[in-house]
Amino acid sequence: ELKRKKKLYKLDFIISIFLLCLLIGYYVYAEYDRNRGEQISKEMLSNMVLADNKSGVFSYDDTTIKVKDDKIVVIVDTEDEKSTAVNIGKLQSQVENNKNSVLDKNTSVASDGTVYSRIAIINIPSIKLTYPVLSTYNTELLKISPCKYWGCDPNEVGNFCIVAHNYRNTKFFSKVPDLKNGDIIEITDISRRVVKYSVYDKYVVSEKDHSCSSQETDGRKEITLITCVENQPYLRRCVKGILIN
Repeated sequence: ELKRKKKLYKLDFIISIFLLCLLIGYYVYAEYDRNRGEQISKEMLSNMVLADNKSGVFSYDDTTIKVKDDKIVVIVDTEDEKSTAVNIGKLQSQVENNKNSVLDKNTSVASDGTVYSRIAIINIPSIKLTYPVLSTYNTELLKISPCKYWGCDPNEVGNFCIVAHNYRNTKFFSKVPDLKNGDIIEITDISRRVVKYSVYDKYVVSEKDHSCSSQETDGRKEITLITCVENQPYLRRCVKGILIN
């Protein structure tokens, strides 16, 4: 009986060690995944230069490849006519390819080659939050940056809804629950307009309650920030802001 108990204890110990290693591995991977998303988001933000620290006006890096239709500049080696013809053909082909592969200035290419479409920058001075806002959302995009969830385009009439993870640290919308009425939310859209919104309401809804994304604003410009509630995965915290006249 004693030998049998020893074997059981030994087996329990081995299983406990295995589960502990599995838990640690999961935590390390999750943290790596979060940091990777944060890094990609900052890469996108690095393409947007803060032009005026006082006014908060952002200017965008224009990474568009510009090619004039009426001019092709070619450097040729006159000593080799065949090579010259080949070089001209390659350059003309390259020009055509460049015309067809122009990147819009509101897209970002991450270090892994993934192209992301951004439509705005969100800046909340009181919690030191600045991120690009992606044009749509899904499980993978939410790991990268705040995303448009629903509603109008940035700074237009309606309710512009942004969703992001709450990692209970300093990343993404983790500090959004700390916002207070009167705090300022700045949205810079793709036309470089910076519009300020003032927080006027905070509340919690169930994940199936989409009333916070309603577009019935009586012609006003509003913004809604949505994130998870700590330790309650089926609830969502909503922070509402309204345009400052």
